[in-house]
Amino acid sequence: MPLVASTYNPPILFKNGHLSTIYSGIFRKVDGVAQERERITLFDTDFLDLDWSFASQKSNKVMIILHGLEGSAQRPYIMGSAKVFNQNGYDACAINLRSCSGAPNLLFRSYHSGATEDLDAVIQHILTNKSYDEIYIKGFSLGGNLALKYLGEKREIPKAVKGAVAVSVPCDLYSSLKQLLLPKNRLYAARFKKHLVEKLRVKQELFPNEISDKDIASIKTLKDLDDIYTSRAHGFTDAIDYYTKSSCLPFLPNIKIPTLIINSKNDSFLGPECYPYTEAEENKNLFLETPNFGGHVGFYGVKNTTYTEKRCLNFLNEL
Repeated sequence: MPLVASTYNPPILFKNGHLSTIYSGIFRKVDGVAQERERITLFDTDFLDLDWSFASQKSNKVMIILHGLEGSAQRPYIMGSAKVFNQNGYDACAINLRSCSGAPNLLFRSYHSGATEDLDAVIQHILTNKSYDEIYIKGFSLGGNLALKYLGEKREIPKAVKGAVAVSVPCDLYSSLKQLLLPKNRLYAARFKKHLVEKLRVKQELFPNEISDKDIASIKTLKDLDDIYTSRAHGFTDAIDYYTKSSCLPFLPNIKIPTLIINSKNDSFLGPECYPYTEAEENKNLFLETPNFGGHVGFYGVKNTTYTEKRCLNFLNEL
């Protein structure tokens, strides 16, 4: 499809990408969303915690929402999305990826950018145990990559899955990693690394033979963590192998349902390869919107509703 022209034009303060990112991630608060937790058992005996919220009247539509790196179903961007959809007749199923619900997962493995088997498990659970006619998917950052990879893999997508939106997506994981290692992103990278190393120490307590003090001490960057843990725990040769095989970019030509990607041009986490212009132009089902502003999962909007929350609703309602 032709690239989508964006109308996003925030107040002058929020034209700064870093301010937009930080406000959304740290200062924004969302209330009025009542979540009910459901735990499901996965194919490998591990579990996922799903946080459900509901429309005021019985709905036949559900939005599955996927958070980003070290996020959870309680992050403002997840709660804000759930609230908007609940107010417009959709139920919402916010997935806490493995180890992200407040409880350590059971296995040495955890979540990662390409773990589409877990998203598939949630969709199959909904199809088997719930009564929805229409399923939609919305993913942010890592969760957006995961959703797009799922839709483009060689699998039969259930007919109930009608559309998807992905926001601030690192379509090429190595390109994004290189951006995160730049000085401009030093504080973000340090924050991610701190949380991930804390979780790795919990893994070490549970699996002392799998990870050593020396391993943890050698982690200086996010790439080191992917070399030492992410790749080893999930069957990849090393970090580069993980980035190559888990990036959604090669899978975008295969997407067969209406899908919108919104990546802002001033997202400091995204490198040039994360903007799939050619793929969108050549796939009638893939729409790419690249606003000048928005930062990373920012997109400030009035009345505490972000631009991407409104845009996602409008896109899916027009299908």
